[in-house]
Amino acid sequence: MLKLVGSVPSPYVRRLRLWLDGVDHEFAAIDIYSPEGRAELEKYNPAMKIPMLLDGEQPVYDSGVIFRYLSEKLARPALSVTEENQLTLVDAFQDALILLFYAERSGLDPQQDVMICTLQRDRLERVLPLLSEQVEAGAFNGWSYPAISLYTVLDWADFRQRLALDDWPVLKAFRDNHQQQPQVAETDPR
Repeated sequence: MLKLVGSVPSPYVRRLRLWLDGVDHEFAAIDIYSPEGRAELEKYNPAMKIPMLLDGEQPVYDSGVIFRYLSEKLARPALSVTEENQLTLVDAFQDALILLFYAERSGLDPQQDVMICTLQRDRLERVLPLLSEQVEAGAFNGWSYPAISLYTVLDWADFRQRLALDDWPVLKAFRDNHQQQPQVAETDPR
C-alpha cells in the first residue's frame, strides 16, 4: 500500500496528491511546525523533509524522486527534457517563495539586503516572466505533472499571500482555469 506523508498546505505534497488522483493510496497529514509533527516526520524521513512516500517497507524521499519512482511503478510516461526544464523553473519559483516565507516566519524581513533573501528575490524576478511567457505560449496546456506543479505553487502563493496574482494576469488565469480539476477542492489547504 502506498502511503504519502506530508503537510496539507505544502505545494510539493499537493502536487503529488493531485497527480495520484485515481491511484489507491493513503495520505498521512502531519503538522510540520508542531513538536509532535516534527517528531512524527523524523520517524518517516531522517532528512526531515516532506513529502515522503512509503511503498510497503520502501521509503522514498523528495517529491522529484517520488514522482520518478511512481512514474515507473505505475507505468506512466517519463517527463521529456522540455518538461523537466519546465519543472526546474517551477521548482525554482516555489523554492524561492518558500525560503522567503520561512525567513519571514523566522522573524526576518524578506526584503532586507542579505544574500539569502536577495538571491530568492532575484530568482523570482527571472523565473516569473519566463513562466508567464511559457503559459501564454501553451507550454503548460493540459494537466500534466509540470502543469499540476505550477498550479499548486500559484495557489499556495495566493493562499500564503506571497504573490499578488493580479500582477501576473496570465498566471492568475492559469490558476483560475484549473480550479475545477479533479481533487483540487479536496486538497485545498484553506
